[in-house]
Amino acid sequence: MNWLLAFLAVVLLVLTLLPLSGSHAWWVRMWDFPRLQLAAGLGFVLVMGLLWLEGPLRWTLAGMSGAGLLYHLHRIRPYTPLARREMRFAPRRGDPNEVALLAINVLMENRQHDRVAALIAREDPDVLFLMETDGTWVTALGETLARYPTVLSEPRPDCYGLVFATRLPVEEARIVHLTPDTTPAVFASLRTKGGRLFHFLGLHPQPPVPGVDTDERDAQILYAARFARRTDVPVVVMGDFNDAAWSHTSRLYKTFGRYLDPRVGRGLYASFHAGNPLIRCALDQLFVSEEMAMIDFRLGPNVGSDHFPVIARLRVDPEEAARLNRRPEPLGQAEREEIEQRMADYRRKLEEGHEPAIPDVPARALRSEAEG
Repeated sequence: MNWLLAFLAVVLLVLTLLPLSGSHAWWVRMWDFPRLQLAAGLGFVLVMGLLWLEGPLRWTLAGMSGAGLLYHLHRIRPYTPLARREMRFAPRRGDPNEVALLAINVLMENRQHDRVAALIAREDPDVLFLMETDGTWVTALGETLARYPTVLSEPRPDCYGLVFATRLPVEEARIVHLTPDTTPAVFASLRTKGGRLFHFLGLHPQPPVPGVDTDERDAQILYAARFARRTDVPVVVMGDFNDAAWSHTSRLYKTFGRYLDPRVGRGLYASFHAGNPLIRCALDQLFVSEEMAMIDFRLGPNVGSDHFPVIARLRVDPEEAARLNRRPEPLGQAEREEIEQRMADYRRKLEEGHEPAIPDVPARALRSEAEG
């Protein structure tokens, strides 16, 4: 029993420390996800060690497992009610600048199309973003999508197809490919019914799996963050990031883009795996710039996918948002240097002549260099 507990503690601590190496290798970065599970394992080792062991080994294991447990709890804490909320909810009042959004990773193999169509009909979103859509899904949802004046679709057989649909006035909407792996993303400039302009970015990069490291996933996420810093228009980013909310890349992305997260201070909103509570993780993200007032944010019901839908309602109202939202965290010099180094390293790996296909925009007038 002594050696079994010691072995388990060492394995859990190694898996805890691996992501701190900075490596993009898939077998390293995959351990960003199960932070809850690793914390539970370390808690088990801590309790069993204190109850079962004696002598120096008892306190050595207790110290090691306790330190690892505290580290995981520190990373998870922002997504619990123990943290201060970044966004207080605004009241719903039928304002023409309110926007309803729905994002669903439908799971390509899922054939319960009627459940997805029923959820869309019930929520009636102004902006709809579907991921993992192949030709079968696009055909099955044809009647539902026909209710939207603007529909973009790139069906694919590799789990990276997408559909974007909106009934809002559109300034620009297109599918873009931010990295050479050709994984599609959505960029749209939309107006609320009240005429206020905002940008929508929909992302679904590849996860760390055998043969796929995280260079391109992280690059897509950071390109989206860079875009937020270069525009004076409010921004909404949604999608299955295939990256945990508490990972270093997600936190860096959030700070770099000066985004706010409605989950902070409320809960994990763990959207994956819908069918297995033991491996739940917060993979599906919603980030907004500080000009957005959040009215509603929740996970939808199980629609036969391995992801729960993400449902949100917000209002493009900078004055109200300033009263309800915390100011985004400033970007420190060390973080700035890390981002610059990451992007420089990634550019060296790009195919010659490839540039991210996202529009260039003027510098954000309201955000000075002094603000970071």
